[in-house]
Amino acid sequence: MVSCGMSFIKYLLFLFNLLFAISGIVILAVGATIVARQKNLQLVVDHFWSAAVLLIAVGSIVFLISFLGCCGAVRNSNVMVMSFAVLLIIIFILELTAAVAGYLLQSKIHDVLQTSLNESLKSYDNTTTVREAWNIMQHDFKCCGVNGPDDWQTVFKNTTLPDFCCPDKDVKDKCILNGPIPYNKEGCLMKFEKIFHDKGFLVVGIGLGVCFIQIAGVILSCCLGRALRKDYETV
Repeated sequence: MVSCGMSFIKYLLFLFNLLFAISGIVILAVGATIVARQKNLQLVVDHFWSAAVLLIAVGSIVFLISFLGCCGAVRNSNVMVMSFAVLLIIIFILELTAAVAGYLLQSKIHDVLQTSLNESLKSYDNTTTVREAWNIMQHDFKCCGVNGPDDWQTVFKNTTLPDFCCPDKDVKDKCILNGPIPYNKEGCLMKFEKIFHDKGFLVVGIGLGVCFIQIAGVILSCCLGRALRKDYETV
């Protein structure tokens, strides 16, 4: 026989799992969005591409675990509920570790981005995907070069800049360093770095918040599992 207290815990656990499943779908969607925008991230793919794959994997796992928790609560299965609690603890430890690691890696973003952008700049004329990525980045972020427009002269030994460095030029005009046509003076590294820092701290904060919310799920699971064991012993 299911007591009122057990029913209350079941409904709370079911509600928690519904929210947990939604969070898994959101995480999966973020990873899929990054994958869909591969061209925009091509310049830093070697260092950050794995993050998108990790998000998709974590989102899928979270969704499956929440499904297990819902089934355990609905079917009054002590084994499923306790398995859910154990998996939730493992996910909690992994997320907490990832959040701390992400926070510590913030200091290395500058060096990683600078190395990636400098290497890709050298392949601008030879690799179509790199050229398209640079054009998109310089257009979207209104920037030019890694640290500034002078990078193009340093690498290619001429004063010609990509057209996307001069957003207001006509088709017939030529974008030239120190020329009459206005061009973007700020480098793309600073713009990219600001985005990674701002979004990075936000993601770490949200991740830590989700971690501690999961503690409530573990407590509810343990309470329901204990109540189910007592109910089986009584029967």
